[in-house]
Order: sequence, then C-alpha cells, then structure tokens
Amino acid sequence: MAAGRLPACVIDNGTGYTKLGYAGNSEPQFIIPSAIAVREKVGSQSSTLRWNINTSSRIEDLDFYIGDEALSPSAANYAVKYPIRHGIVEDWDLMERFWEQCIFKYLRAEPEDHYFLLTEPPLNTPENREYTAEIMFESFNVPGLYIAVQAVLALAASWQSRDLLHRSLTGLVSCVSFS
Repeated sequence: MAAGRLPACVIDNGTGYTKLGYAGNSEPQFIIPSAIAVREKVGSQSSTLRWNINTSSRIEDLDFYIGDEALSPSAANYAVKYPIRHGIVEDWDLMERFWEQCIFKYLRAEPEDHYFLLTEPPLNTPENREYTAEIMFESFNVPGLYIAVQAVLALAASWQSRDLLHRSLTGLVSCVSFS
C-alpha cells in the first residue's frame, strides 16, 4: 500500500507519558506511561541446554510490558525502567522496544505503510535526533520521518506565530520564545 494514502503515525515521547495516534485526529488515541517492564535476569544462561540458548534469548527479547501494563501488579517480577529522562532518551535499546510495542500493539500499524512524526525536547542533541532516525529507518523501515520540537508543535496547534511558550512536564521544564 502506498505510504501517502495512509495517515501519518504521531508519537509524542515524554518523560512521564507518551501520546500515540494518527495525524488528522483531534486528540491522541492512546496516552500511556513511558515505562517498560523487563524481566530481571536471574543467574546465568550457562545452565540452559546448549540447543535452547538461541530460542530462550529470542523469547526473552519479547518478554516485556510497556505503558500501564508495565506498572500493573501482573508485572511484579519485572524491573520497571524509564528509557526517557528529562525529555532525552537515555536507554536506546529499551526505547526501540518501547516504539516497537507502540507501533505494532497500540497503533496496529505496519511501519512501512506510514510516515511518522516524532517529537523531541527543545534542547535535544543532533546525535540523538540522528540515532532516532537511524532506528526508525533501519529497524522499522519507515518511508518518511519528521522529528519536531514539542514546543513548535504546541505553538502551531494554538494557531499563533509569536509567543512565549512555557511547558512544565514530568521531568522537564522548558521556555521557548517565538517571534
């Protein structure tokens, strides 16, 4: 299916919450905690049978929860981690797994069929932006990607061209002046 015919997927990553949806909708379809619960590794894999090592590591890669499920009592044997701190991605492996679940489980989208709009904080580094693009293009094979500053999108949504925007979110406070 042609990527231009389907709406763009929008993922607004935040320290506390991630908002997911499609372009053109008035509000996000999902607002979930930016948390991921991964199983703690107990002991070593040396006791695992030799023929089972590859299989168990693949299953382990799928054994995690995100969002509300990560914070639920059913994830009691898991370690809850937050891949984003103060608006900046700190654990790229967890972030990639988080995006995977966002795309496939929540948005139920084939990434090859949609353009993507991701957000970033005002002082995100070019290296982080580049690594985000690398993951989206190489791991998810998206046909197009736009990474926008959260404050700029908030200003555009308010139909203003000049403003002083103050955002106070979980773990991040930013003031951005537009003129």
